[in-house]
Amino acid sequence: MLKTERPILGLDIGGTNIKAGVLVGSELVDIRMIETPSQESQEYILETIADLIGTYLHHDFFAIGVGIPGLIDTDLGIVLNLENIPSFKRVHLREFLELRFGKPVYINNDANCFALGEYKFGAAKIYKHVVGITLGTGLGAGIIANGHLYCGFNCAAGEWCSAPYLDQDFEFYCSSKFFYAKYHAKAKSLSKRAKDGDKEALRAYAEYGHHLGELIKNILYTLAPQAIVLGGSIRKAYPFFRESMLANIATFKYPSVSANLKILISELDETGIHGAVALVDEYAVPAEPVEKSI
Repeated sequence: MLKTERPILGLDIGGTNIKAGVLVGSELVDIRMIETPSQESQEYILETIADLIGTYLHHDFFAIGVGIPGLIDTDLGIVLNLENIPSFKRVHLREFLELRFGKPVYINNDANCFALGEYKFGAAKIYKHVVGITLGTGLGAGIIANGHLYCGFNCAAGEWCSAPYLDQDFEFYCSSKFFYAKYHAKAKSLSKRAKDGDKEALRAYAEYGHHLGELIKNILYTLAPQAIVLGGSIRKAYPFFRESMLANIATFKYPSVSANLKILISELDETGIHGAVALVDEYAVPAEPVEKSI
């Protein structure tokens, strides 16, 4: 488990909420959440983020880690686009925050942060080759290869969500979109019905598990990880799609890989923040102090 001698601030920025917390030692403390002003201007949103960070200055954190959806130029710290925040296009987020607070800033995709958080703090910490999959409104994935986060160019590695599958893509069949489109219901409501033995709900999750199994087989062919960690809200319905998912994975061509694969369910409440603070440990190198603006 990651343990730091100096506090690290972590931000999990989403289209709906912005969460923050401080890693002190090995414990995440002072967790807060504010609503994301997603329809406001880029400048307004940046000031909102800065205002939130300003409330943590008494912790005397030495660095900031930020997880955010979308593609990111991690070398320059530029958020290239964020679908749920229309004004966030080519945002020089690292430069803005470093000049404002005089602290080093590390930024990465939120799904990558999920995988890194699970590797550093959660269920996957004993494995060197891991893929973290977030199952919710959308589909995301992050890759840990040989004990390190692998992002590819502009954080585009692991974007299986957009890979063609059947008549759509994997995100359509492995996120809540599937339940809306095929069963005209929310995943959560179907989960409640499944607990009561509702046959249609059980059938919906069995079908969902089959599709998720296809995704996992694609991941096995590409990366052959030791473990896959499932996160996101749909993971809570795991008992209802587990059997059909595993049955599909069992058809994988190389049993020596699939039979040894560990499917893990995230137990962290704030994986996004955990992953954000872990970015500092992953990427931090000695650097000259950043000159703070007046």
